[in-house]
Amino acid sequence: MFGLEKQPKGPFEFDLEKDLKKDPNLAKNMLKMIDGKIGEIKEILRKGGTTQDMDECGTILQAYVSTKKVIERSLRKNKNI
Repeated sequence: MFGLEKQPKGPFEFDLEKDLKKDPNLAKNMLKMIDGKIGEIKEILRKGGTTQDMDECGTILQAYVSTKKVIERSLRKNKNI
């Protein structure tokens, strides 16, 4: 029930981590794109706007930062193997 019957045997991996193992160039391209998006969002936040817009931009910024952390962690983990 609720997918808990099938426990994974190894450590948990995000789908993104699995994709990065298959294609190492994907990580470089994604990091470049994410850095650009983070810069754009920070610029929007600096300019200001309505409270709702600021909240939405903050949420999106957190999502990009989290994705960047997952990619960087995956790269470090794969280099140690």
